[in-house]
Amino acid sequence: MSEDAKWYVVHTYSGYENKVAKNLEKLVENRKLHDLIFEIKVPTETVTEIKDNKKREVERKIFPGYVLVKMIVTDDSWYVVRNTRGVTGFVGPSSSPVPLTEKEVEALGVDKKTVEVTYSPGDSVRIIDGPLEGFVGVVDKLDTDKNFVMLTISMFGRETPVELELDQVESVV
Repeated sequence: MSEDAKWYVVHTYSGYENKVAKNLEKLVENRKLHDLIFEIKVPTETVTEIKDNKKREVERKIFPGYVLVKMIVTDDSWYVVRNTRGVTGFVGPSSSPVPLTEKEVEALGVDKKTVEVTYSPGDSVRIIDGPLEGFVGVVDKLDTDKNFVMLTISMFGRETPVELELDQVESVV
């Protein structure tokens, strides 16, 4: 049933994104709407700020004033989301919310697609996509959660570190 669910963008008062997400989660729980509303996300990114010569990691909202909701739109689910405190409406015409396309969802990084890798640190891999396509390197670091791999490749006679996405490389057999 969750295959029918699509991601929708909900507009909120700025600064109320987390509160709206928590309120929606409570409403889903209390009204037993798990079969209609599946996920609620406030897209954030971690940014390193340097202030007074001190580095610190800060989590920032990527789209202030917006919350993403994965749901099946019915009169009930629409009503619950639309009338949650802090919500000003759905993005799209007022009568019917417009779901995000697959490409938009992918670009936003909302639905994390898990990439299975057959290589690990120390293995040789070939770059199969991007400007360095065809180069072979050695895996230094692998982070499947953040979808990146660090390689060392030999370029112009020098060892060069490169960071790529997991699906840009393949094992050398």
